[in-house]
Amino acid sequence: MSKEKCPCCSDKSFLECCQPFILGLKKPTIPEELMRSRYSAYATCEVDYLYNTTATKEQKYYSKKEIERWSSENDWLKLEIIQASENIVEFKATHRLKSSLDIQIHHELSRFIQEGNDWKYLDGEFF
Repeated sequence: MSKEKCPCCSDKSFLECCQPFILGLKKPTIPEELMRSRYSAYATCEVDYLYNTTATKEQKYYSKKEIERWSSENDWLKLEIIQASENIVEFKATHRLKSSLDIQIHHELSRFIQEGNDWKYLDGEFF
């Protein structure tokens, strides 16, 4: 997948966009980069990255098994960033349930925090 376009719809290749974040070669410097890389991690079923980029105090509410289930039972079609600010990213993630082929749009206003030098997903408001 590394030469293909990045799942986050940045028009860059996966190799030069989100893959270095997912592999731990680079760290997102702004919440939008983290949001995009987390979307790409859902598209590529990178469960550990998704779990590890969740705020430490929130990780107890997440199950790696559930993250893997949600990630793998969908085809991730498109990410649209609506707006991004200092620690908030509003986005729409279009995905298709593999079992029914129903297309759904996940619309969220996500909040991010810094833990040390790392940005982490804190929580989101869903529309």
